Amino acid sequence: MNEQTYSVLGFDHIKETISRYALTELGREKARAMEPSTHIKQITSWQEELSEAIDILKISSSVPIHGLEGMGAVMKGFNKGVPLRTDQLVQLLSFLEACNKMRRFMKDKEFYAPRVSAYVFGMEDLPELAAEIQRCIRNGQIDDYATKELLKVRKQISIQEERLKEKLNQLLKSAKLKPYLQEAVISQRNGRYVIPLKKEYRGKVKGSVLDTSASGSTLFIEPEEIGTFQYQMEWLYLEEQAEVEKVLIALTGMAEAKEREIKFAMETMAHYDFLFSKAKYCRAIDASKVKMIDEPMIVFNEARHPLLGDKAVPLTIEIGTDYHALVITGPNTGGKTVSIKTAGLLVLMAQSGLHLPVTEGSVSGIFHKVLVDIGDGQSIEQNLSTFSSRIVNIIEILKEANDKSLVLLDELGSGTDPGEGMGLATAILENLNHKGATLFATTHYSEIKDFADQHEDFMNGSMEFDLDTLKPTYRLRIGKGGESQAFAIALKLGVHPKLIERAHSITYKEEKNYLDLYADNPAALRGMEQQIIGNRHKRKKPALKKEFRQFEKGDSVHVLTLGELGVIYKGPDNHGNYIVQVKDQKVECNYKRLKLNIPAAELYPEGYDFNIIFETKENRKLLNQMEKKYVDGKVIRDNI
Repeated sequence: MNEQTYSVLGFDHIKETISRYALTELGREKARAMEPSTHIKQITSWQEELSEAIDILKISSSVPIHGLEGMGAVMKGFNKGVPLRTDQLVQLLSFLEACNKMRRFMKDKEFYAPRVSAYVFGMEDLPELAAEIQRCIRNGQIDDYATKELLKVRKQISIQEERLKEKLNQLLKSAKLKPYLQEAVISQRNGRYVIPLKKEYRGKVKGSVLDTSASGSTLFIEPEEIGTFQYQMEWLYLEEQAEVEKVLIALTGMAEAKEREIKFAMETMAHYDFLFSKAKYCRAIDASKVKMIDEPMIVFNEARHPLLGDKAVPLTIEIGTDYHALVITGPNTGGKTVSIKTAGLLVLMAQSGLHLPVTEGSVSGIFHKVLVDIGDGQSIEQNLSTFSSRIVNIIEILKEANDKSLVLLDELGSGTDPGEGMGLATAILENLNHKGATLFATTHYSEIKDFADQHEDFMNGSMEFDLDTLKPTYRLRIGKGGESQAFAIALKLGVHPKLIERAHSITYKEEKNYLDLYADNPAALRGMEQQIIGNRHKRKKPALKKEFRQFEKGDSVHVLTLGELGVIYKGPDNHGNYIVQVKDQKVECNYKRLKLNIPAAELYPEGYDFNIIFETKENRKLLNQMEKKYVDGKVIRDNI
């Protein structure tokens, strides 16, 4: 199994969908890390566990799964020499209470879910820790009665605050200060009590300025008379904080002593979360438990692709019983690719212990590898063509395949010359079959259908096509190879049967009568006559265009395609081509590729012997001899 297989078949999407049902991050991680197993006992155990979880959901859809919020930080805070914060202890208490709820929930599930309910014993009851946290923390704060010392110091703080407020009220009402106040209210700045004084009367009141208003017109002063009270309050607050710290340290110590039990309870809760996420998903796709056997085979009755939802058309797929290779032929867009993806994805799901969207009697074997070649897999980085990249993938499949492998091949041999592609596809299928692999392949080559018919290990299949609606039904038919529907569709749409007969003769090298199909409907046939009746005439060759540039023998021209100068030797022919002497050879060039440099009339005198330019010295001698007498066995040829 590899990530490429998971991605192509959509198994990654299945895992991600399951993770969305999880309430905890640990549960989501378990879903995303789910892997198929090759051990039948482990797979069977997963299936039975999942079946029990589904039974529980049928009775009670609300399972008290704790979300483990903040528990990761709580566990990381252990044994660091720093006490846990109050909010972290509250989160720990929430988790311990959720564990108690889970134990109570599972108590009456032992009869029909013994395996799942047994996991709850991994959540050890920690009543002392829970009770102590509950006693010491109320409303998110350390309670006054957590310790006697804390109760005592908080009472002293309360008394001191009352005295302080009473003293401040006296100051506000005194005739001595009242004229200097901005308003008669008490406020706090940095935890200390102050009174609002008009800026211009700063020198009239003794005390410390702790703050100023935004406009600067008001000063917030701590009067000298209450300074002593404030310092006493600070000392009391420090004592309170020290007592709170003692309580937090004590509670943290109790929790750290139960670290192993808490960690194990978290793992159990995460496992419950993962398990019930799988159960919820399997219920959502209406899945059923399938029989697992330790043999490389597939029997999926009315299987539905889990990612297609209500759009999925049920498929019955059987491989590995009387034959080990299923080859689906037929036209495109009929659902061939969906069928092999369905088979591969359901195998991965079954070996991961999941239930499958199939009907009763379905069986899934154990495969150690699911090897896939689906889609073009084009690699831009490696600059490989579609065909080349697929062949690279096929090579890896040929290396890895064995008698424990399920090999899925979509449109095998496509993307190249049809004849060679068909031969290559046949050879690959033969080789994989020799290796003992279980094969499920699709192809558009009709020759492979004949090969499968003649091979005992192979079975033909096809995707059904409705000729009445001219649409595929997406149903898989095993035992009959797919037939090309091109001729049938063309006839249905009104192509004349004579044209179909000619097409059949070209394709299959045999004659077939299609006219008989219209024996009962001659009117329809007459309506098609215009397709084949017309004026038979011999197509005239187009006359040479007169507007092309005329060159004379001896003209110096630019040969644009070579970037060289040449001399016109002869031409033009009917297509406007000239023979041009370029250096020591003659080349053929179209007039469009030539441009006049200097006309022959400006280069040579009248009656000039052009053989000096176009013929070698030996040829010129031979020409002179031939003009005088017959020279036996000698021939002069143009060096083109």
